[in-house]
Amino acid sequence: MNLPIYLDYNSTTPVDPRVLDAMLPYFTDKFGNAASRSHAFGWEGEEAVDIAREQVARLLGAETKEIVFTSGATEGDNLALKGVFEAYASKGNHIITVVTEHKAVLDSCHHLEKLGGEITWLPVDSEGLISLEELEAAIRPTTVLIAIMYANNEIGVIQPVKEISRIARKHNVLFFTDATQAVGKIPIDVNADGIDILTLSAHKIYGPKGIGAIYVRRRDPRVRLAAQMDGGGHERGMRSGTLNVPAIVGLGKACEYCGQEMEQEAARIAQLRDWLETGLLAIEGAKLNGSRQFRLPHTTNISFPGVDGEALLAGLGKDVALSSGSACTSASMEPSYVLKALGVDDDLAHSSLRLGLGRFTTSAEIDYAIGRISQTVLKLRERALK
Repeated sequence: MNLPIYLDYNSTTPVDPRVLDAMLPYFTDKFGNAASRSHAFGWEGEEAVDIAREQVARLLGAETKEIVFTSGATEGDNLALKGVFEAYASKGNHIITVVTEHKAVLDSCHHLEKLGGEITWLPVDSEGLISLEELEAAIRPTTVLIAIMYANNEIGVIQPVKEISRIARKHNVLFFTDATQAVGKIPIDVNADGIDILTLSAHKIYGPKGIGAIYVRRRDPRVRLAAQMDGGGHERGMRSGTLNVPAIVGLGKACEYCGQEMEQEAARIAQLRDWLETGLLAIEGAKLNGSRQFRLPHTTNISFPGVDGEALLAGLGKDVALSSGSACTSASMEPSYVLKALGVDDDLAHSSLRLGLGRFTTSAEIDYAIGRISQTVLKLRERALK
């Protein structure tokens, strides 16, 4: 076992060596521009992109033409929200979202408010779940989009996606879900789930950083998105720019392996997660945040009363790599807005750790992490009493 142990898989994942092997030729020998259609180098790049598009589509139960490549989920979230807002302006200007969404969704919605958009911010209950009744009651004649994430990046709670989509369809409203944490971890089928727009990122599923995709439904209904990046008309005109062929190949391969190994991997990781929770919740006062029933297999979030989360992270030093919140907001000293939305008070939110397990996590690492975290919590509590 090598130190430090990595338990921050929600923030990013290492590239799977098999994915890297698939990518490498496209940096050197197969370097063609996929949009160069007059010679073999371009054809080779185009073929690689087509294969990757099929691999992504297969994981989601989508059609290949419904997959648009982006630089990642943040760009995808911006394209989904701003693209719908602009394309459907004649229908309305109202969007419904949730207070626990990723910052890429929250900040995009704040931006749209400045442009005259009306945003309804749904609350969540103590487990992080929305109320379907409140969702339906919030719909107006001017509502153009419901934007609710599939699974939360801090607490792992999975929202009732199928029920949300039924409400959206009933009222002829589009349904967009940021599925960045859920894709590759649990089965997703855009048709069975009734999803109109979905975003994902490669670096959460053992692919490279800087590449992602957005699923845009082509029929029943045909979704329109106004491009947020112009120039060249790439990706069905929704996302111009020379395609990053090596990264796209990596995303496709990452999706392929997730599709093949997800069921077995999820069962193994959930077992390790449960063992980790058992060990950490044995610490006096420790409290699990979020739902036990509706959650991802690789995520847990635990608070340790009487201990500052930053001090806990510092105490763990170079032994265990984890987070006290989402990686996108971890530079802030403010307590997690997700935990506060659950009704967790500031002190308890400050004492929380987000633990993310993954493909390369071992039982020996879990045992070590339980010991180190328990030891550090007790030391900090003893120090506070002196």
